[in-house]
Order: sequence, then C-alpha cells, then structure tokens
Amino acid sequence: MGEAVEIEWIEIRGGTCLFGDQARPITVRTLLWTRTPVTAAQYTDDHSCERPQHPITNVDHQMAEEFAARLGGRLPRSVEWEWMASGPDRRFWPWGNETWRPELANLRDSRWERTTPVAAHEEGRTPDGMLDVAGNVWEWTGSSTMGDGFVIRGGSYDSPPLYARCTFLNSAPAELRSPGIGFRVVREQ
Repeated sequence: MGEAVEIEWIEIRGGTCLFGDQARPITVRTLLWTRTPVTAAQYTDDHSCERPQHPITNVDHQMAEEFAARLGGRLPRSVEWEWMASGPDRRFWPWGNETWRPELANLRDSRWERTTPVAAHEEGRTPDGMLDVAGNVWEWTGSSTMGDGFVIRGGSYDSPPLYARCTFLNSAPAELRSPGIGFRVVREQ
C-alpha cells in the first residue's frame, strides 16, 4: 500500500515514561506515529467505502499487525502509547488535565452512539497534534497479556471517561473483532 493510503505521520520524541499508576520509569525511543487511528479508507485504500474517515474497526490483533507491517511499521507497545498520550509532563488526559467534555473526545454520555470521523475532536488533540487518542475506538497495542490477549488503550465511544485517562489500560483477546477497537501504527526512526 505505501504512501498511497494518505497517512500522516507525526514524530513523537523519546524520553523516560513514568509508566502506569505506579510511575515506573521506562525509556521510550523516538517514533513516527500515524496521527490518527487508521481509517477505513486507509485500510481498504478505497475512499468510496462506507464511513471512510472513521477508524477501521472489526479487525483482530493479527489483522492490525499485518497492516502495520505493510506500512513498514508495527503496533505500539503499551508504554509507547502511554508516552505518546501523556507526554513528559504526565498529562491526565491526552489534551491536558482539563476534565473531559464531549468536544474533547467521543466517549459514552456524549451525543454520539458510534464512531465519529478521526478528526472530529480537534480540541482533544495532544500538544504534538495527535488526534483521537482518547475515545472513539480502543487501540490495539503490541503488548501481550496472559491468556492470548493484548493490551488496548484509549477507550471507545462506549467507554466512560475514566477509561480514556492516559494511564488506563484494558485487554482484549487477540481474535476479537469489535466495533469499538481500532489501531494506529508506529515506525522506528
């Protein structure tokens, strides 16, 4: 597929992530990130598909890994995702420390009942310009869990705001295809 899929990449400088609620220091490398979760149009390379600017969903972990590899990348590890979301200042939410409101992210109790276009919540972007980090869809990571699962981050349109905090993590079985799970891709520098 390559660059024809019109994916915008943002460099997120590396540093020491104070990971999780325990603030365990872990070094994270500089990476290129897809600015948004991968969209339906990017995944299918078809801008005429239904809801082309919404995140692609109903993809299991292997499908997400395979797409990332086609782009010369991979799925981010959970600590890398948290570093991208919270930054060196350990923001509570991707946009900062301001409490969630519907203009910032597509989460439960907002006016939406399913995914929205990935650029619909500009106010909720990170200081680096990353969009849709909180809400809309959970994001697969490359971090495995016990029992053939993987960590998912960010919350979805059906998640309470608590799930969109930068340190909150969840898991899902690798074979799950859900309307609430998508992914983004990272590339090594």
